[in-house]
Formats: sequence, structure tokens, C-alpha cells
Amino acid sequence: MKIIKNTILVVGFLSTLQGFSQEILTKKEALEITLENNFGIKIANNNLEVAKNNTSIYNTGFLPTASISSGANYSNNNQTNTPQQGDATSTTGAVTKSYNASIGLNYTLFDGLGRKYNYQQLKETYNLTELQARETIENTYLQLFTSYFQIARLSENKTNLNEALSISKQRLLRAKYQYEYGQSTKLELLNAEVDVNNDSITLVNANQELSNAKRSLNIILGVEKEVAFIVETEVSFNKMMNFQDLKQKTISNNSTLKQNEKNIAISEFNIKINKANYLPTLDFNTSYGWNQNDNENLANAFQPKSTSSNGLNAGLSLSWNLFDGGSTKTSVANSKILLENQQILLEQQKITIDNNLKNTWENYQNQLFILSAQEKNVLTTQNNFERTQERYNLGQITSIEFRQAQINLLNSKTALNNAKFDAKLIELQLLQLSGDILNVKL
Repeated sequence: MKIIKNTILVVGFLSTLQGFSQEILTKKEALEITLENNFGIKIANNNLEVAKNNTSIYNTGFLPTASISSGANYSNNNQTNTPQQGDATSTTGAVTKSYNASIGLNYTLFDGLGRKYNYQQLKETYNLTELQARETIENTYLQLFTSYFQIARLSENKTNLNEALSISKQRLLRAKYQYEYGQSTKLELLNAEVDVNNDSITLVNANQELSNAKRSLNIILGVEKEVAFIVETEVSFNKMMNFQDLKQKTISNNSTLKQNEKNIAISEFNIKINKANYLPTLDFNTSYGWNQNDNENLANAFQPKSTSSNGLNAGLSLSWNLFDGGSTKTSVANSKILLENQQILLEQQKITIDNNLKNTWENYQNQLFILSAQEKNVLTTQNNFERTQERYNLGQITSIEFRQAQINLLNSKTALNNAKFDAKLIELQLLQLSGDILNVKL
């Protein structure tokens, strides 16, 4: 009896503690926090920024290159000059100084259209990264509300367990009074004590499971929130279109299929980029340079003491790799095979997603039927429990029959609760498949 009292006190303390400072985390707030702080979404956004930088004109090769160079040299040598006729002359410490500076500009006029196709490929890569970021957000969205609705499910289950424990406590109190006044046996009292103990333990476990679920939600939110918060438990269902319209929408908007279409486009450009190596390259270059040479103490009197020059230079250069050992041919052939693989993968994904859509649609229809049936079951078991309680209070049935009616009511409420949230999660899976999960109201 002492153990039962202690358990009841612990449960009461936990319930009282959770009653203070409980913050409501709405579905809208949870989504806003996740979009701002989720680690996976942050990485996806960074990857998108990298893809955006790669599509900049600075990464395309369409701009010219410019460079500046300059230099200075100094030499100090001993020189001996021997003419064909006459005596040799020698100089010690002949100093030569030279200076130069130039600015140059180079531009590729034609490269076999490789730059053009590379730029188009980079734009498709950016579009692919956008779709990957969207898929990350969709998956995070589904993870978020799977966790959120799990907390809502456990919260409602805990409410039902609290009600069951309250009923068991009332029954224990009644059994205690009846036993003290000799109106029932010790067995009735012991049964009531065991049921209170079991209900208390179940409630403690439910509290722990609920706290764990809230901590799991914190990981998805990307923030650390105290587990005292509560969530919205109301669920509204969206009006779903018929299966054929849903299928058509899936084919048009599914993020996985859209990504594969972009991979096909990227592979097509890859073939063109490799084929560009078959064509010549035409480059233009120009430069403006200045040179200065100073000579001191020369052995040759006819060598100028100082020379200077400056001027503009320009030119064109054409290069054509007529044969590269077959590497270009191999690259083109391999890129065509990779394109074929992407096309095969797209067909495979279409079949897989169509199969998933059919299964999920049937599961959703079945779950809606189960939800409707469980709603009726709750009404029936509630009515049965109320009548059983009346008969128990009148002493017309045993505590075992009363307990069974109580368990039936609890089980039916739990089943209804599970059916409700299971149906909502399946609905979200349907919306994700159709590419519409980010556009619906929860």
C-alpha cells in the first residue's frame, strides 16, 4: 500500500510540475523555427549559394584575363674587349641596369563553344541544387510534423491515462471504504490497489516517452527548448483530389523526378562540352610594354650607354588538336553512356514513385475508414462504460467487469488517437509525393 501511495504522489507531482509555465508551440511556430535553424536546411542553403556563385560570369570563361608584370636587373662585371686590330681594353666594374614593365590582355575568341555549353550546364546545376534544397526542406517538413504529431499523440494518450488513473483512484477509495465497513472482501481492495499501481506506472512511462519525443523534436528545430512546452493536438485534413489528378501532379512536381530531369539535361550538356574538343581554339592577345637598359663603365665604347623602348603588341593564335590519342572520343562515348543511365534511372524512379503513390493512396483511404470506425467505437465504449459504472456503483457487477469496461474505453480512445495521427501522417506523405507538401495548410 505504501508503494502505491508513493507512486501516486510521484505521478501527481509530475502532473503538477508540468502544469506550470507550459508554453504552447504551435505548428506554425515550429515550422518557422525549423526553417531558420534546422542544420540540414542551413547546409542546403549554403550549397545553393555555392551553385549560385558557380553560375556567375566570373566562372564562365567569357571574360578576358589581364596581367601586369615588371622587373629590374643589376649586374656588375669585369669586361675585356679585344678588337680585330689594336690592343685589348679591360674594364673593371662594368655596371648594367635593366628595367621592364608590361600590361597584357588575353581573350579566347572561340573554343569550340565549350564555354557556352559549360555555362548552360552550370545553370542547370544551379537548378538541380535548388531542387535538392527543396527536397531537403520537404523531408525536414515531414520529419518535423512526424515528430510534432507524435508529441500530440503522446499528449492525448497521456490525458487518457490520467483519466484512467483518476477512475482507478476513485475505485480504490470506494473499495477501501467498502472493505472498512465490511461490504466487500480484501480481494476487491487488492485488485483496486494493483490497478492503481499499474495505471500509475503506465502514466510515468508515458511522461518519460513524451519528454523523449520533445527532445527529439528539438534536434529537428535546431534549438534547445525545455520539455515543458505543449503542442496543438487538433488535426484538420485537406480535401484531396482524385487519384488520377494526384498522379498527374506527382509526375509534374515530384522533386525526385524533377532532379533526375535536370541530371539528364546536365548529361546532355556534358556531351556537347566534350565534343567541343574536336574544334579549334582561337585566342587574341595584346600587351603594352616598356624596357630601359643603363650601362656604365663599358669596355666597348661603341655600345650605347642607355637604351629605352615602349610600344603596343597584338596578335592572334590558332590551335587545333587534330589528334589527342583518342581521349576526346572516349570522353564523348562515356558521357553518352552516362546520359543513357540517367534516362534509365528516370524510368525506374517513375515506376517506383507510381507504386509508392498507389500504396500510400490506398493506405490513406483505409486509414480514413479506420478513423471513422474508431470514432464510432469510442462512442460505443463510452456509453458501455457509463452504464457499467452505474451498475458497479449499484453493486450489480464485479470490479473485474468494471475494470474491463474501463480498459475497453481506454483502448478505444487510444486507437482513435492513433488512427487520427496516422491518417494525417499518411496525408503528408501523399502531399510530399505530389510535390505539394509546402503549399498546404496544416
